[in-house]
Amino acid sequence: MDIASILAQLIGGAAGGTAGGKILKDSDLGQIGNLLAGAIGGVGGGTILGSLVGSGGAAAAGGVDIAALAGQFVGGGVAGLVVQIVVGLIKNKLLAK
Repeated sequence: MDIASILAQLIGGAAGGTAGGKILKDSDLGQIGNLLAGAIGGVGGGTILGSLVGSGGAAAAGGVDIAALAGQFVGGGVAGLVVQIVVGLIKNKLLAK
């Protein structure tokens, strides 16, 4: 995995985490918490997605595959959204007691 894929996953995950906090108020962790949870989820989920789908041949040949990077961005965004919502709901339910 190259640095461009990791950056796309980080940015997508951070965007997804931020969106998750805005969409579902019960899972809001604050701005920094949403960003961190989303970024961690984006890299983790993007890595899993990349290993399931496989990496493009252009990246191995030294080129930049825009479609593969867009896929990493979207995959990281979805994974970041899911992780942020799950972590936020668990944290907020445990502290509500």
